[in-house]
Amino acid sequence: MTTDARRTTILSTLWIVAMLNYLYADVIGLMDPSILRQYLTGTVGSLAITPGMLLGGAVLMETAIAMVLLARVLPYRTNRWANIAAGVLHTVAVASSLMVGSVAIYYAFFATVEIACTLVIVTYAWRWRPAPPATSAPGVDAERTTGSAAPRDPASGARGRGATTGVDRARAIPRA
Repeated sequence: MTTDARRTTILSTLWIVAMLNYLYADVIGLMDPSILRQYLTGTVGSLAITPGMLLGGAVLMETAIAMVLLARVLPYRTNRWANIAAGVLHTVAVASSLMVGSVAIYYAFFATVEIACTLVIVTYAWRWRPAPPATSAPGVDAERTTGSAAPRDPASGARGRGATTGVDRARAIPRA
């Protein structure tokens, strides 16, 4: 597995870890009788649960869900910045949630894990540099290493544009 492929797999997996923590923090919150009573009244602490707030929460969670896939399929530059932006957004959102009302100990635990996870995502993406392009060693047939199907020049055996230069670029042997 290439370095970039490994990095995208790790970033995607970190988003899965973050998502599972978001999910279980909410599930356990539903088991807390005092929080459940507040949910049923439509107000948690001093925060009114409105359709707009629920939509905002849905959009926020959808960014993390989307990053599981996007971390694997986006090209390097877009991938790197998407992970940084989404990671910062989620870190700020979870850290802000700790400053609203009183925080249950289980929620503080999950929030700590979530913040650590998104900070690792941001750091890992920030330090990501593209892998250098693969090169073939002299004497190695380019077709075997690159899968090139360019036609060979009958006189020199060279492939592609190198066919007219007198040098077989795949093998770096001058034409006789």
